[in-house]
Amino acid sequence: MAVCFLRQAARFSTRGCCVLVSRLPHCHDNVRQDGDRKWLSSSGFGQHNNIILIGSPGCGKTTVGRILAQRLGRPAVDFDNDYLERRWGMTVAEKLTEVGGESFVAAEGDALLNLDLRDSVLSLSGSVPMHQLAMRQAAKSGVVVFLDTDSHDIADRLHRMKVDRIVGQAPGVSMLDLLAYRQPFYEGAHDIRIVCERFQNPDDVSEKVLKALRDYQKPPGYISTRSDPQTKDPAPPHQLPNFPDVVLQGLASDSGLYIPNSEPPHFSQGEWARLLGCTYQQRALRILEKWIHARDFHPSNLATAIQRAYSLENFQNESVVPVTHLQDNQYIMEVFHGPTASFKDAALQLMPQFFTEAVQREGEKVRYLILVATSGDTGSAVLDGFSKFAGESGTLVMVLYPENGISEVQKLLMTAATGDNVHVIGVDSDFDFCQTAIKGIFADGALAADLLANHGVRLSAANSINWGRLVPQVVYHASAYLDLVQQGVVSMGDECDICIPTGNFGNILGAIYAKTMGIPFRKFICASNENDVLMEFIQTGCYDLRHRHLHVTMAPAIDILKSSNLERFLFLASGGDGAEVRRCYEQLAREKYFQISPKS
Repeated sequence: MAVCFLRQAARFSTRGCCVLVSRLPHCHDNVRQDGDRKWLSSSGFGQHNNIILIGSPGCGKTTVGRILAQRLGRPAVDFDNDYLERRWGMTVAEKLTEVGGESFVAAEGDALLNLDLRDSVLSLSGSVPMHQLAMRQAAKSGVVVFLDTDSHDIADRLHRMKVDRIVGQAPGVSMLDLLAYRQPFYEGAHDIRIVCERFQNPDDVSEKVLKALRDYQKPPGYISTRSDPQTKDPAPPHQLPNFPDVVLQGLASDSGLYIPNSEPPHFSQGEWARLLGCTYQQRALRILEKWIHARDFHPSNLATAIQRAYSLENFQNESVVPVTHLQDNQYIMEVFHGPTASFKDAALQLMPQFFTEAVQREGEKVRYLILVATSGDTGSAVLDGFSKFAGESGTLVMVLYPENGISEVQKLLMTAATGDNVHVIGVDSDFDFCQTAIKGIFADGALAADLLANHGVRLSAANSINWGRLVPQVVYHASAYLDLVQQGVVSMGDECDICIPTGNFGNILGAIYAKTMGIPFRKFICASNENDVLMEFIQTGCYDLRHRHLHVTMAPAIDILKSSNLERFLFLASGGDGAEVRRCYEQLAREKYFQISPKS
């Protein structure tokens, strides 16, 4: 077994520490074909309802395209064989030899611009995305699916197929180098990514594509942790808030927290293995593509936001969140390399970009006021993130912190913030008061109406109660495990324990969501200080604040008694029983305690 710790900078609390402890197509039955045709015929993709496959030469586009076409009752069109060769009167290899790579891409793009195709499965050649104008035009006609296949598998297939000439191939350029050069063109062009396992057969890949298409057609939307699954007339998914909505709103109207109206996404062990050689930014993109629907935040925009968030200008380590050996089987996940030396930077260099994009998409002439309660770390990270990425949205930020409940360095980081759009307020109370006050402000409908009508201002949140703040935290927990595998500390699939100092339960919840995605965490160790209400709850099932008073400790970031994100965990653990979650938190508000029911 191995152990990995997530370590915060010494001048702050230890809240940022977490510990990891290791320990060819065939015919399908008619029923399935009819079912596939039924769901796909009811709703189109793009202007011409096409399904467009892209990827490197040899990734299996043609074979997968034929399987999909058979399953869906659509024409299968191979761009090379069925269109280009007939148009040119020669093979694509002959055309490439005749005109050279640059002219070939231009001719290929011109041909695609003149292709009028509808209700079909189109398998494009590997070089088409290099012609950006043609690719953008093609994307308007349908949904673009990227078959993301391991480069070594592709190189092996091309060798076996005796393919000896593709665009960009030249003396001294290896096939792996050429495939790496092409990857960014696919990254910027797809709506859906299919992470193909090593040596995965075309039938299995096709099944993954079909599932992804179903999911693409029906964005799940978001619901409150206090929503009742037994409601007689629940809102249909298309009427639920989407990702930009929940990022802007922060808190649900019933004072619950937003969560996706779907099962958590999942990677197979083979898919996780494909992420081993990826950078942190590449892992973040693939993981967050699973959590954020492409219609809510397009993968190309997500990729740009991730690159901006985790650049060397913001994080002083190229690994972003490196994992280092401590002793024996213990390893440290270092989350202090961001601009404010807080683990919150990993989320708050990204979340403001989500927020700004959502404001721009909304298009209303209102300004948003971000209200933040901080126990020390969040405040400076929010101020830094929004100072960089608010753009022209006009977003305002107001931070409330306990005057005597944070470190001097944390206070100086916040109060030294400059800008007309930021305001920092010290409160003569504790963090729980600050957090409760902000939730009360959000719940005050009259105040919200007055702010909007008389000041053109709407309220939102940047604490981990905001789903857009929480979901990036899944990434570094998953990435830490992959680093342990890559370093040879554990083998893929070996279990690890993870220990995280916990106050508001957001950081550890990110690790729990990583487990639901398939990361084999075994035990979650919820480390605490004297304010150990979470430890007591985990042991007894009773969340009891009746006789508790907040203790001010040397770890102010976990000096918290009301752990907001525990609500999301209860929703997950109860199988989505929003009525039970609502009962618990209404009782907590009235009586300062709740006991979970035995069924939970």
